[in-house]
Amino acid sequence: MFATLQDRLAATFKNLRGKGKLTEADIDATTREIRVALLEADVALPVVKGFIAAVRERARGAEVHQALNPAQQIIKIVDEELVGILGGETRRLRFAKNPPTVILLAGLQGSGKTTLAGKLAHWLKGQGHQPMLVAADLQRPNAVTQLQVVGERAGVPVFAPEPGNGVGDPVGVARQSVAYARAKMHDVVIVDTAGRLGVDATLMQQAADIRDAVQPDETLFVVDAMIGQDAVATAQAFLDGVGFDGVVLTKLDGDARGGAALSVAKVTGRQVMFASNGEQLSDFDTFHPDRMASRILGMGDVLTLIEQAEKAFDKDQAEEMAGKFGRGEDFTFEDFLAQMESVRKMGSMSKLLGMLPGMGAMREQIESIDEREIDRTTAIITSMTPEERRNHKILNASRRQRIARGSGRSVSDVNGLVERFTEAQKMMRQLASGGGMPGMPGTAGLPGMAGMGRGKKAKGKAAAPKKVKGGRSGNPAKRALEQQQRAAGLSDASAGSAGLAAPAEFELPAELRGLLPPGSQH
Repeated sequence: MFATLQDRLAATFKNLRGKGKLTEADIDATTREIRVALLEADVALPVVKGFIAAVRERARGAEVHQALNPAQQIIKIVDEELVGILGGETRRLRFAKNPPTVILLAGLQGSGKTTLAGKLAHWLKGQGHQPMLVAADLQRPNAVTQLQVVGERAGVPVFAPEPGNGVGDPVGVARQSVAYARAKMHDVVIVDTAGRLGVDATLMQQAADIRDAVQPDETLFVVDAMIGQDAVATAQAFLDGVGFDGVVLTKLDGDARGGAALSVAKVTGRQVMFASNGEQLSDFDTFHPDRMASRILGMGDVLTLIEQAEKAFDKDQAEEMAGKFGRGEDFTFEDFLAQMESVRKMGSMSKLLGMLPGMGAMREQIESIDEREIDRTTAIITSMTPEERRNHKILNASRRQRIARGSGRSVSDVNGLVERFTEAQKMMRQLASGGGMPGMPGTAGLPGMAGMGRGKKAKGKAAAPKKVKGGRSGNPAKRALEQQQRAAGLSDASAGSAGLAAPAEFELPAELRGLLPPGSQH
């Protein structure tokens, strides 16, 4: 969604690099470009004016003139101001002291409230709660049936005493649901209301009546992130007519310009609390302003990536693999298959790679990734015998032909997988021996990953990178590592910004390069 804004900001900051001192003309040119980028992203004009004024004032202040690298200090200022207009600190749900906690969902028709209700219930269930959905949308045809289907997918009960389709009293249903939830020991009640227009006084009054009947602990306004500045006007209408405590953005995976996400919190004074970015029930999480600002500036979202990995990777399985490496046993196709299944649980490869710093320059290649490649790889591995999975060295020509026939793939596909697996196996051996991870530049600066990225010579003294004309390594991975090492002396904010300096020189890990379309791995 923020691709256009990200590209414009990256181009703007590129012009600042290498400047030891910023002139008044540099500040004016930079803020002008940022202003155009935000307006093109459909951010509300009052928000843009306030943002640019704050950036310009801080850029002219002592914090920039006294900085070792004024250009990177400007990026730091933009990052902090972006966090500010996105809501500042992460806003968490408020739970009632005496359950059940009542959450009321309100929003426009077609904003995705019913699907969002299922996602929120699924997320709360994963947090250890016992949620219940309430079908109080009795206006839209088949809305009750849809919520029942969504609830079944999420594994959450649905309170639906009325058939809907214009039949029933939504206020009465909402009132009954709280007593029912208390009797059935549900600690969270999620009330799905009918979609309405901001100018429809009758339906707005109905939403207010439901609010008064259930006295919600949280009223969440669900807004489609693809409708741009209209989201701000709609949010203001709901704030005046019904009132709400927080905002939920849906359809963040769309191709709109993202103005709603950058405008709603600032204009309404209500923070964005959750974001939905896909069709699956798991495509939903807490909205973190600092992480979203980092994504917009092309610095990735490593913390969210780590959190998703913690959810997807089985702790016992990881300990078993660590013990296996400790005993000197080799990485096998069975381990490879287990790792792929864990990666699949984290979401699509394009989303995962998009969270890595500096990947904006490879957006086209990432978007061209064939997500079915994991299915094809799985088919090949499952066509092997247990012995072949444990020892790939016995895969001669006849065995590879049999595997190709069994998986519906070609022999060249089998050969390519074996080659990629061999690279992954070498990588795992290196990790087990305390060495580096090939193709992952910059990991030396990450906590707990010292020594990674130096290849096989990591055990002893690191070999000096081979130099080419101009004093830079000829290997893109090593060159990127050198740049990060040179930036290590900067402040934390400067070091984070330095990731924008060389996105094109980022090299993917071997197993992920195999998922890129042919001809795009270079």
